[in-house]
Amino acid sequence: MPIDWAEVERRYGEGAKIPTVAGGKTLEITSVDADGIHIRNALWRDTLRREDLEKGVELVENGVVSRQAGKFVEEYRTFVVDVRATSAAHVLKHLGFLE
Repeated sequence: MPIDWAEVERRYGEGAKIPTVAGGKTLEITSVDADGIHIRNALWRDTLRREDLEKGVELVENGVVSRQAGKFVEEYRTFVVDVRATSAAHVLKHLGFLE
């Protein structure tokens, strides 16, 4: 099932704090647009690119990378992009694509 970007925009478009995969902390989403999900913490700001997240979900759906969030992070770095892989896992788990 591909990412329903309209749902992503509805859920996170005005900002949100979602739990991390390890629990106890949160990831701050500042906004969403057609290009991606904008995130920040106390030290940095970045964007999880839509095309990278969609490729990650496609690889999960095709069994190329793991649905387990911890394993997904390393595989996402290898198969998709080595940028904010842990943050991508937090978001995709919150959206229901990862366990």
